[in-house]
Amino acid sequence: MVSERLNESQTLSIPRHVGIIMDGNGRWARQRGMPRAAGHRAGMENLRRVLRASADFGIAIVTVYAFSTENWGRPPAEVRALMDLLEQGLSREVPKLHREGVRICHIGQKDNLAPGLQKKIADAEALTRDNQRITFNVAFNYGGRAEIIQAVRRIVASGIAPEQVDEALFSSYLYTARQPDPDLIIRTGGEMRLSNFLIWQAAYAEYYMTETFWPDFDGEELRRALVAYTARDRRFGLVKTS
Repeated sequence: MVSERLNESQTLSIPRHVGIIMDGNGRWARQRGMPRAAGHRAGMENLRRVLRASADFGIAIVTVYAFSTENWGRPPAEVRALMDLLEQGLSREVPKLHREGVRICHIGQKDNLAPGLQKKIADAEALTRDNQRITFNVAFNYGGRAEIIQAVRRIVASGIAPEQVDEALFSSYLYTARQPDPDLIIRTGGEMRLSNFLIWQAAYAEYYMTETFWPDFDGEELRRALVAYTARDRRFGLVKTS
């Protein structure tokens, strides 16, 4: 129950910002004799459940890795299915998320997305701009290296002198400008790699990997990740003095 999760969360260290690499949709579908597209659909449907649990725990920002710049290399039919899923999700889920106080932000490149999809993303961001319960960053057509290169180009184009560039200024040119860096990165599906996700912002994030496929990752799985995070000793490259 929600109240039980809230009571338990009072004993946990709650990260402000959680990033999630949503992996395992295809394997989840294969185990059930279903096409990969069915796994992606189940993963999309799981998002609102995890967002609700995150808000219940008091997490302020959730960033999910929905589609990477490398994913364009997948079979065309799968790419089309993923694009259709995002468009359908925006049409169906945004009004519900808006009623629940979710602020939606897109991070990633928009230029090579279909114009209709770009408009739906912009409309979702505009509709939910003032919501404050939880911020939901959707990393779609996103790559950490591409983000860094784009930031460098913008800094150069702005005419900023090299000696003026520091970490704070550089961060202000990233998609996540004005947001705290992620404290915790969760990867589902059992793989042990970053896959080009928030590679600047997550420099000192804690990592949590689970064998659970994304469509099965629920509030209880999130609680386990938070329990593991609470047990970590975050030193940010320093050492304890006592």
